[in-house]
Amino acid sequence: MKKITVLTACFNEEENVEILYNEVKKQFDILPQYEYEHLFIDNASTDNTVKILKTIASEDKKVKIIVNARNFGHIRSPFYGMQHAFGDAVISMVADLQDPPELIPQLLQKWEEGFKIVCAVKDKSKENPLMFMLRKTYYTMLDKFSEGSHQIKNFTGFGLYDKKFIDILRTIEDPYPYFRGLISELGFDYTTVTYVQPRRLHGKTKNNFYTLYDIGMLGFVNHSKLPLRMASFIGFTVAVISIIVALVYFVFKLIYWYEFSAGTAPLVIGLFFFSSVQLFFIGIIGEYVGAIHTQVRKRPLVVERERVNFDEE
Repeated sequence: MKKITVLTACFNEEENVEILYNEVKKQFDILPQYEYEHLFIDNASTDNTVKILKTIASEDKKVKIIVNARNFGHIRSPFYGMQHAFGDAVISMVADLQDPPELIPQLLQKWEEGFKIVCAVKDKSKENPLMFMLRKTYYTMLDKFSEGSHQIKNFTGFGLYDKKFIDILRTIEDPYPYFRGLISELGFDYTTVTYVQPRRLHGKTKNNFYTLYDIGMLGFVNHSKLPLRMASFIGFTVAVISIIVALVYFVFKLIYWYEFSAGTAPLVIGLFFFSSVQLFFIGIIGEYVGAIHTQVRKRPLVVERERVNFDEE
């Protein structure tokens, strides 16, 4: 009997974890040909999430829990959970039920057809239309400018991953990985299934502008050199424009010596413009340097506080 590990990373999801557990259990009740376990990796929740999970785990040994020593973020914790999932396939889904458990049979069907990775792609969403449009634009830009690999649009990480793919993940020593980009980068055969993303069931999202910017910039830093090359292109273009403007001013001054006055406004505007361009690209370079700094420190992905129901291993 094939064993499936359902992986859920969570942080302060006391209103959702038990509902998600029950919904996943319902799906596997109609799939008796599979053995399953549900692994929750908690990012040091400050509410009752861990307490609720421990109560569930005491009654159902299929539920396993990893509790982190602190909040290691929404990028490192799920990746660490992947590395410690040992089923024949791993299904990753978030705790807020925006990844519908009803899609599990479809994911397994595609896996049985021979695909090592099945990506769930949200072609529509019931979230804020503006946010969905911005995310869609980002995915399109990242796919267009990525070098050497095709990026899957509207893919958040929800999907099924074969054991062979997970085994490769365990060999990757990346302290801050962009997981979504690894799908196509590692060259595994994958397929997609589409779904309509529902609204969050309870509570508020833990993502904010900083976390969204963080993962967005991480995608570009890992898969594109375009931002760095833009510095050279824009620098060259602005230099040419500056020379042309300077020549025009010089000619006008020669022709209309007394009537033509350059004034201070163009100088001030030009100074602020060039300063802004420089600061922008210093920031871009800083992102790449920061990524290198993160890599060379080789810190662990996660430090665990405790585990539950791992005794048999």
